[in-house]
Amino acid sequence: PKLQDEVIVQRFRVPFAYNVHFTNKALAPSNRLLVNAICLNKTSEVCRVFAIVDEGLSRARPGLSSELRNYFKAHRGSMRLVAPPLCVPGGERVKDDPHWLLQIHEKLHRFHIDRHSVVLTVGGGAVLDMAGFAAATTHRGVRHIRVPTTLLSQADGGLGVKTGINRFKVKNFLGTFAVPVAVINDDDFLRTLPPRHLISGMAEAVKVALIRDQKFFDWLLDHSTSLRSHQPSMVANLIKRSATLHLNHIALAGDPFESGSARPLDFGHWAAHKLESMTSYRLHHGEAVAIGIAIDSRYSTEIGLLSEQALDRILCLLDRLGLPLWHRTLDLKGPDGRLKILRGLDEFTEHIGGDLTITLLKRIGEGTEVDRIDHVVLRRALSWLKKRHSSRCASK
Repeated sequence: PKLQDEVIVQRFRVPFAYNVHFTNKALAPSNRLLVNAICLNKTSEVCRVFAIVDEGLSRARPGLSSELRNYFKAHRGSMRLVAPPLCVPGGERVKDDPHWLLQIHEKLHRFHIDRHSVVLTVGGGAVLDMAGFAAATTHRGVRHIRVPTTLLSQADGGLGVKTGINRFKVKNFLGTFAVPVAVINDDDFLRTLPPRHLISGMAEAVKVALIRDQKFFDWLLDHSTSLRSHQPSMVANLIKRSATLHLNHIALAGDPFESGSARPLDFGHWAAHKLESMTSYRLHHGEAVAIGIAIDSRYSTEIGLLSEQALDRILCLLDRLGLPLWHRTLDLKGPDGRLKILRGLDEFTEHIGGDLTITLLKRIGEGTEVDRIDHVVLRRALSWLKKRHSSRCASK
């Protein structure tokens, strides 16, 4: 007799929730926001914490380790540091070298950090990515609290549920989705940022406005002069509005762990990721994203999706903010004569899995997905941007 197959279909839901806080001087002992986040749902009398700090931030703010120790001392009845804060390099370097990931794993093992403990990371987006991956892969997930300290990480990169490191010269080849316990945006940390870093971080706000919110884009354009001069109240507003749009997408768009191929929040990123690696990360992430936005916006115009008027407004905003729209690396060709940047499309397809899906623009505030990029048209878009760049440089 034929054996009948049997199947058990098991379904369950796990509700995820975390708070993204906006504050000033989070490490002032009188500010209880951090201690409340660390001790949320604590199961022991004193919560054990291992802290990781961005080395670049430590140099810019020499008293940071002392601030952390003093904060924990002020709240020693509720929590304690198990070791002095560990300093790790900032930027993509910390994601390129697996030494730092392995060192954190060793420290978490040595100091017996378990699932009732907390890993606290204070730094830029790359450090948050790497440390988050270390926490997520320890005991199948140690609680992690992020304190983003750059404009880019406060407005986008430090908010979500992705962690990862680079491998095989591929950005975020290794990684996982891990929901943080909390994210604490402290605008006091922005005072330590060089102007280039502040400007670079604004690219992700432009990106999310372009695909989600025309009114936010209009606001960015109207206040571009104040933003470029880093007026604190304007920068704070940019961060909050950008953060809200990014978080709404993660929570409400139906694919928080990116199981599908559509990645609207990666608008402009297929080229950006490739540009970063091609320049050995001398081009900052936000700068590469700005160029990627310019490429995909011009391509959208070339194929009749986006109006010339809308394109002019987009490029005008990027110009006014001081973001680049071209880099000489875009001209580089491989041995086969093919532009090297085009390899970014292949790598992006592999990164998202399955078929190529690229977000383009129908209008400001509304993106659309396409599954094919015409290389002839793309080269035409690149030539147009290069010509525009050359003419603007000649006129200066």
